[in-house]
Amino acid sequence: MTSRSAAETAATTEDIELSFDPFSYQRRASETIERDGIRLGGEELIRVVVSQANYDKVAHKIDKMGDYKPEIIYENAKIQEIDPRDAAAIAGLNQNAEPQFVTVKDDVDLPVIAAFRLLAARVQPRHPILLKDELVGAVHRTARGRLGSIAPTSDFLNTLLTASTNIGSLLCDGIGDAVLVRGEQAPGQALRLSYNILQAAGSRIFKTDYVACPSCGRTLFNLQTTTAKIKAATSHLKGVKIAIMGCIVNGPGEMADADFGYVGGAPGKVNLYVGKTAVKFNIPETEAVERLKDLIREHGKWVEPVEAKPVLV
Repeated sequence: MTSRSAAETAATTEDIELSFDPFSYQRRASETIERDGIRLGGEELIRVVVSQANYDKVAHKIDKMGDYKPEIIYENAKIQEIDPRDAAAIAGLNQNAEPQFVTVKDDVDLPVIAAFRLLAARVQPRHPILLKDELVGAVHRTARGRLGSIAPTSDFLNTLLTASTNIGSLLCDGIGDAVLVRGEQAPGQALRLSYNILQAAGSRIFKTDYVACPSCGRTLFNLQTTTAKIKAATSHLKGVKIAIMGCIVNGPGEMADADFGYVGGAPGKVNLYVGKTAVKFNIPETEAVERLKDLIREHGKWVEPVEAKPVLV
């Protein structure tokens, strides 16, 4: 890099004050607004946005879609699309005293993650941001430049990985007040993908969440079968996070922010945790799942399972 180009780069970046912390998680402090009767931004839940076309395809069964409902229609949401490199557009937005719902323009030739990080860095934090899994019209991710923005594809695994990487990374930065998944063409599948990304990022918990260790020589029970038994008993507990750890050596430290922990204490014995505190010791493995259920009841987070009605999405 020449001294001139280095100076130019410094001049364009030295006055930027980030509205998010790239080194530790803290949600970007946007202000609350309302769209389609749904509040977003600020302390509100991160919302799921769909196109009008996809909404129309599922409108007849929305009341049967449970937690996977569309919440805001893109075309009705008065979203400002901005090129984050456009200084004039950014200045105009920031001069507006009212919070505006903003996103990156589709034809911006930047990687998705870089584009939204730049947008979050340059717009004032009061403006809520809509995240997209792809920027339609940008260079294909496998072409020269590898921009990470792809056209819709019939390969769901590719769509899942792209959407999870792009949206998930930004959510973990603390960026984003709503999400829009367009890489998956089936509207029901796109909704499920949106909500599952929010769940996996810890941004919006709407079903039971599980944390399990990868297993090693210290594991004191069959991790796969035990996890399956615990899921069968607790998968209906919305918003509860359960850690399943094979031993007490590393297990408690790996439980992160789990509400309850099931940890191998000795061969054939299990210790139960509330948070990172052990509260029940040396429970026979044959009784441990039932005792875990009792522990969840004691802390007021147990509900009886309700027989689910099949939903086609």
